Amino acid sequence: ALLIRDAVAKADSSLPVLDIRSEDEQIAATVRNERIIADLTAGFGGLALVLACIGIYGTLAYSVSRRTNEIGIRMALGAQGSQVVRMVLNEAGWMTAIGVVAGLGGAMAMGRVVASMLYGLKPWDPATLAGAAAVVLLVGLAASVIPARRAAGIDPMKALRHE
Repeated sequence: ALLIRDAVAKADSSLPVLDIRSEDEQIAATVRNERIIADLTAGFGGLALVLACIGIYGTLAYSVSRRTNEIGIRMALGAQGSQVVRMVLNEAGWMTAIGVVAGLGGAMAMGRVVASMLYGLKPWDPATLAGAAAVVLLVGLAASVIPARRAAGIDPMKALRHE
């Protein structure tokens, strides 16, 4: 910066030299707001994923607790723990898949709105949408593992005496 000031002063001492920055600093300053918006969006997306996980877990835990008698009867009639786990995971898979389809519909509907904010991406980028759907499906199934294992561990005799 000092060398630039000296060179400008030698060429014309009446020229003001106020804000000297490197090219990298100038580019960083230009895209600072976009970077903040991108970071906030990613943070809110992560928060939404955590809330979806908590919601799926809570819904399935409540469903399993409401179906204690049914699951106990199934196990008393010979259902294996793995079958009960599969039943609960299947329910969670359907619930999550319906949510993903609704979310993809919303993403496609909002594509035109956010198209101006996307750099290097199309609003309906198949790889991005498929990746996001896969992550949500995996998180949904991971959130349902604890309620499914809890359902498989239900003692049929206690379940039948539950009410």
